[in-house]
Amino acid sequence: MSSNPSLIYKIVSEHEWIAAEAEGYFIGSAADIDDGFIHFSTASQVEKTAALHFAGRKGLLLVAVEVFALGEALRWEPSRGGALFPHLYDVLRIDTVRRVDPLPLDEEGTHIFPDHMTAGG
Repeated sequence: MSSNPSLIYKIVSEHEWIAAEAEGYFIGSAADIDDGFIHFSTASQVEKTAALHFAGRKGLLLVAVEVFALGEALRWEPSRGGALFPHLYDVLRIDTVRRVDPLPLDEEGTHIFPDHMTAGG
């Protein structure tokens, strides 16, 4: 990891997030539960994550989470091509979430990321 980001990102379905908000925490998607941790990406990784694992899927949200609030349950581990990815070995508490943005598709079926992602925010 070349820098220490303050935010990491999770792509979730709208229905998963509605359930998480009702419970006060997110246990992860089916893939997260199978792997034993919640997968996250940094700002520089999340667009490729969307393209590889969520291509063409509608009804998604981009959840931005405060790194410092996750404590020791957050580990940086090698994944795609040896790059370090943030993995959370705990539930995601809703109170650690900074913002939630819709992740719509453009005409070609590519996800459109929020302006603040490209504007350094």
